[in-house]
Amino acid sequence: MKVLVTGGAGFIGSNFVRYMLETYPDAEVVNVDALTYAGNLENLAGLEDDKRYTFVRGDISRMEDVRGVFDQHRFDAILNFAAESHVDRSLHFGAEAFIQTNVLGTQLLLDLTRQHEVPRYVQISTDEVYGSLGDDGRFTEETPIAPNNPYSATKAGADFLVRAAAHSHGLDAVITRCSNNYGPYQFPEKLIPLMIANALEDKPLPVYGDGMHVRDWIFVRDHCSAIDAVLRKGRTGEAYNIGGMYDVPNIEIVKLILKHLEKPESLITYVKDRPGHDRRYAMDNTKIRAELGWEPAYTFEQGLKETINWYLANGPWLEHVRSGQYRQYYETLYAGR
Repeated sequence: MKVLVTGGAGFIGSNFVRYMLETYPDAEVVNVDALTYAGNLENLAGLEDDKRYTFVRGDISRMEDVRGVFDQHRFDAILNFAAESHVDRSLHFGAEAFIQTNVLGTQLLLDLTRQHEVPRYVQISTDEVYGSLGDDGRFTEETPIAPNNPYSATKAGADFLVRAAAHSHGLDAVITRCSNNYGPYQFPEKLIPLMIANALEDKPLPVYGDGMHVRDWIFVRDHCSAIDAVLRKGRTGEAYNIGGMYDVPNIEIVKLILKHLEKPESLITYVKDRPGHDRRYAMDNTKIRAELGWEPAYTFEQGLKETINWYLANGPWLEHVRSGQYRQYYETLYAGR
């Protein structure tokens, strides 16, 4: 199978690229990434000379960047991970970039997928398109789409475009919606890597509001295996929820990290809550379990331990990300290629 992965230098995308190449010896992966602030080619260090892997720097919302990729390769599937994905950035810096990448970029990929008759298209979405839950219950695939911030609104818009392409044009497209991921290579603006990085330096750990916002957590490797299952066996036009069925308040996650690192809880600092902060997410993954036979392989405790140990063992990666040095990696390795 030869696949196009967009956004493959990001956290989840890079883990999926590695998953495919490690799991399937005959797999070929073309990775298109614009290398915005969260796109980091150091996430894929060691793959540069793998003949099964090709990197192309490009923006999915620019026809001139991606049309040539479709002309040069015959793909068996397109997996769209590319997205502007940080809620705070969408709230404080405007939604324009989110609309450009998440909505217009998705439509361009759908158009090219149809034109080049690619057999399958997979849209990587998020549980945030469902909005916020009450004190109990879980999101199912039948939960109404009700996004509450600019980021999730653009992801919901992309989902609707994918659904429309399947319904109107018969495109073999599927959607995955996942809960909060954690694991190696995650950009340290997200909760778990931020808390790990700050704790290691004995810096304050900022927690929004009262810390009781609940999220469902899944180890990124489990997310990759779920996407693979949907890619190969998911029903056309369907959406599949992916979650670890582990939903706890953020403050509990922070305290677990401090305990593992043997750091004091006095490092916790409560800060002003973000505008419109969704109170609770939780995913029901019954559908993907029943239809596709997928099961998560990691408990949260196993995944968190592996994640913390990875950050401890990869200090230079973390230092490069926090200092911005990771941006030099492309020029170092690809400028002369």
